[in-house]
Amino acid sequence: MAENISKLAQILGTSPEALLSVGKAGILDSVISNNEQNVDRVLADLNLTRASMAEEVYHALTQKLLNTDKKLFELLDKPDLSKLSSDPGKIKDVVLNVFVPPKGFFIKKEKVVELLSKQSPQSLLEHFNYHNVGELFEKEGFASVVSALRFTQTEEWMRQFFDVAYQNLKPNDFEDRDVEIKVLDTKWLAISEKFMGKKFHNVSHLKEYGIIFISPDPIDQPGETLRLILLLLHYLYEVPFYSALFRKFSTEFDFVSKFKTLLRGDILDGPVPPNAWRIIQKYLAKNDPTDPRLFEKHVNPEAEHWYNVTRDFRGVLSELSFLTSLDPAGDFFKNKEGVDTFVSFNVVDLVMSMVTQGEIRYTYHQKEAMWNYIFSELVGHGKMNQLIEDNIIKGFIEL
Repeated sequence: MAENISKLAQILGTSPEALLSVGKAGILDSVISNNEQNVDRVLADLNLTRASMAEEVYHALTQKLLNTDKKLFELLDKPDLSKLSSDPGKIKDVVLNVFVPPKGFFIKKEKVVELLSKQSPQSLLEHFNYHNVGELFEKEGFASVVSALRFTQTEEWMRQFFDVAYQNLKPNDFEDRDVEIKVLDTKWLAISEKFMGKKFHNVSHLKEYGIIFISPDPIDQPGETLRLILLLLHYLYEVPFYSALFRKFSTEFDFVSKFKTLLRGDILDGPVPPNAWRIIQKYLAKNDPTDPRLFEKHVNPEAEHWYNVTRDFRGVLSELSFLTSLDPAGDFFKNKEGVDTFVSFNVVDLVMSMVTQGEIRYTYHQKEAMWNYIFSELVGHGKMNQLIEDNIIKGFIEL
């Protein structure tokens, strides 16, 4: 037991004491045993062993995903995103074949036009030489305009719009409609560089509008096709998750406050009760890998969305079945210098690392998945999701 706790603490980068507070005998043994089995299974599939060097393991894992990436590119008919702004074509067909999200509870389009008419996105209007917001939406389309706000308006403008425009929203300002996948026109790349000096994230989303948008950057790096499809699927699960919460809270007197909390992804700063698991809505490690909240008991709905993706993604290509159950998997291997080096077997970590050509070795998706896995072993997977939904505003779950 002590050896397993020590090993699990090493993988998570936390203290044995933090894991001991989980408090249910046998759970941690089961978790570490499952991890050992998954790592051994993948190593055997790759013709490697526990004695293999960290560099060999990482290379073999990414090589397998590179082969998948090439097949996926072919399956999608070698997509040229610059030509898909009117119709995402096979990209949309493939992801919707994996998962079709239910209708969401989103702000009405005419309400968005009204809100933006009161606080005009002047930079965008001036760029296109449009006279008013109505003309902007009419000529450019709803999905393109609301997506473009992210990279044409200043952070100060966005904060003010969020604080002021959303303050008086009412449930009847929302409607049920489908989630929309939009490939932006190539002109938005130039606009992004003009206003931000850089290109924007290749896939992003707007929870309150039900929009998932794709940057029309060329797909010219290994791993980019796989990353694109994985991110699309992730948002297809994430948007309905939050939309259901919007609908759930819409009948409550403090709806707007809760709506804003969910959009911001607020995380409780202060301490939680000793028997509680904090709910972390974001990947905190992206901005601060030393955030102390990462090293205590917690669950993360982001990791659950990725769990859904890797569970269902094998429906795209048959050989992807080996990805199943690898979200929390990873272990230490000696590198060429003889130093113990952690290798994440988490597919999202590997794909994101692959796109950077190994300059960054991501591991935080694996760690968050491992915390979720421990919690799901305690309470059951379905119960975990219900507890997250019931307690997400409070910020922690008491057991």
